[in-house]
Amino acid sequence: MRHWETLSSEYLVKAPWAVLRKDVCRMPNGHLVPEYYVLEYPDWVNMVALTTENRFILVRQYRHGVREDVLEIPGGVIDPGEIPEEAARREMLEETGFSFQTIELLASLYPNPATSNNRTFTYLLTGGLKVQDQHLDEQEEIEVVLVSPAELKQLLFENRFGQALHTAALFYALTRLGLLK
Repeated sequence: MRHWETLSSEYLVKAPWAVLRKDVCRMPNGHLVPEYYVLEYPDWVNMVALTTENRFILVRQYRHGVREDVLEIPGGVIDPGEIPEEAARREMLEETGFSFQTIELLASLYPNPATSNNRTFTYLLTGGLKVQDQHLDEQEEIEVVLVSPAELKQLLFENRFGQALHTAALFYALTRLGLLK
């Protein structure tokens, strides 16, 4: 399959958490696409984390986009120059205060390849121990929620995780751990 040719690009918004670009493109068949909008985001990490006591670590926080408190798995932005595994360990420590013995990459997914340019790296972390208090950003208020494997599966099958990438991560992790039957 041939790629579209980008004839020009213009940035409409350039802010720390929102970058919007308008491209003018030509398709392989010659058709001109005069306005194609792309959201530029940094890459992210999402983590399914299991403590030494066989409890999964979830987080609950307010998400202004949907104006609700949302149950999620921990995650965050990969800082410039940081490798995804380092970001996963850093985000877990900051958001939850837990450190982990093992980390395994489960998947690398595009949140929405039609309109955004970033990738999400999904990790499984095991052997978690609480080693410090949370170190949250000033715009974060995160409640840590620990659940058993049975409770996690029930929450998942009751559609209690509204974020599609988190749902995918949980299915990858539960399959890897042999907990889906």
